[in-house]
Amino acid sequence: MQPSPLTNPLATVTQLETSGSQLDGIPTDLEDSIRFAGARLTQAAGMLLRLPQEVIAQAILVFMRFWVGPDGGSLAEFGAEQVSAASLYLTTKLSAYPKSARSLINVYAYLSSNPTTFANLDHLQQKPPETSYFVSEGTYERRRATLFSTEQRILKTLGFQIQVNLPYTLCITYLQALDVFTHPRASELAKRAISHLNTALLSPQMLYLTHQPTSLATAAIYLAAREVNIKMPEVEWWEVFDTDREELGFLCVGMLSVEGFAQQEREKWEGTRVPLDVKDLEAEMKRRSEITQD
Repeated sequence: MQPSPLTNPLATVTQLETSGSQLDGIPTDLEDSIRFAGARLTQAAGMLLRLPQEVIAQAILVFMRFWVGPDGGSLAEFGAEQVSAASLYLTTKLSAYPKSARSLINVYAYLSSNPTTFANLDHLQQKPPETSYFVSEGTYERRRATLFSTEQRILKTLGFQIQVNLPYTLCITYLQALDVFTHPRASELAKRAISHLNTALLSPQMLYLTHQPTSLATAAIYLAAREVNIKMPEVEWWEVFDTDREELGFLCVGMLSVEGFAQQEREKWEGTRVPLDVKDLEAEMKRRSEITQD
């Protein structure tokens, strides 16, 4: 039987339990922080490049997939920033919105100029100052070479399987099937559901790598309906969309927990930068080692 065109290859238990970074001695909490910051960086870069959310989401999932499993990429070898840029570059090449290497390099140079990782990004809709937006020709050539080599490593690590099915269209289709759009607050429900799907992209539990788009869309609708106070069918309607109660509950808890995790990360790294390149990671590991020895 052929797999459904709506499904994604999911991470196995073995892949979730052990990553290449952990095998290289990177603490789990630090790996989680870097993955989260890298996903946010990908989102911010995609916004600056005026990319649709679907393309940005695909890039984030390629970024996340790269680090999964003992055969995945290691933060000791690849900086999260370079993998983020290569993931976005690779994804846009396969979309209707290709971006040049120079555009990506300039955008990431601008984002890396922020003094802290969790700087306020509300200004992303504005064009960044040219003095921090453009890099020298020599820097551009070096970063372009890194971008291309990292792109090839991502393809090799993922076995050239970079196809990503997303739950956004399914979410709207399910809402139509549930006849929700006849309700006066249907628009608010749809927006909240999409917001939950976007939030889940940043989940430390990597919900998009462990659950199919059908279940993600169902959970987002369930949460949004409760928040907007729109009554859904009294039957177990989620089972129609291939989601059982246990999976629905896990996904709802996972989606709601992202906000708390993000707040903890902000407090943890307040005034500093999450190490998104190999040199900064080595410095952070050294700092932790010195604290432990003291």
